[in-house]
Amino acid sequence: MLRIYVWGYLAFLAFPILIITLFAFHASPALTFPFEGVSLRWFADLWADPNFVSAFKNSVIVATVASILTSILGTMVALALIRLSPKPRAALSFISFAPIALPGLFIGASLLVLFDRLGIYRSLVTVILAHTLFCLPFFVEAVRSRVAYFDLDLELAARDLGATRWQAFRLVTLPLLLPTIIGGAILSFALSFDEIIITVFVVGEQSTLPFYILSLLRRTVTPLINAASVLAIIFTLLVLMLAGTVLWWQARREKSARIGEGVVG
Repeated sequence: MLRIYVWGYLAFLAFPILIITLFAFHASPALTFPFEGVSLRWFADLWADPNFVSAFKNSVIVATVASILTSILGTMVALALIRLSPKPRAALSFISFAPIALPGLFIGASLLVLFDRLGIYRSLVTVILAHTLFCLPFFVEAVRSRVAYFDLDLELAARDLGATRWQAFRLVTLPLLLPTIIGGAILSFALSFDEIIITVFVVGEQSTLPFYILSLLRRTVTPLINAASVLAIIFTLLVLMLAGTVLWWQARREKSARIGEGVVG
């Protein structure tokens, strides 16, 4: 019964995606059955729309910059957590987890008020800052599990051998954590690329891909929405597959290292 429930749950989640994908290739603009043929006309019309191309580029730019900022800040936070005593560590962990617990509606409204008070004009810069705040807790949680097993004595050994703090971090700590950091950065990219709730509050005149899809929905339901959604889903899946490959490579590398240590021992 549990297996039936799991497969039924997965089918329930996948069914809307399958329907969207099916009608994205429908030759007729009617979003009803029977199916009248397969066509790529809606994808062609979509790429011919300069607003879609601009929104897609903006989403890629925002997600890329936000993932880079998240990786830098999140790595610093994760490394700081293992160096703190238990009480400050618990307090910082609670604060860093807050954006996950709070609804995106509250975060977006709060950032809108903050940017308005500071006199910051809403643009892609404000979207990048908001997405960095949104993705940071997820990155910290993903990296902290790996950092928790990091042996600080390795840095001390590098310092004893004459390395500076920066050299110890660059030559010892960073290579060991790099696969996890890359995986967290890819996850942050995927989260930022699909984010819409916070984006609605902080976006300016320029649009992102989810905001472009939302603007289409405000007018009427057209096959262009299905085509844009399919492209967004495919792009996100490719990013997540890349993250899974990185994490698999990391696990295989650690397994090989453990086997090597056992052979040496």
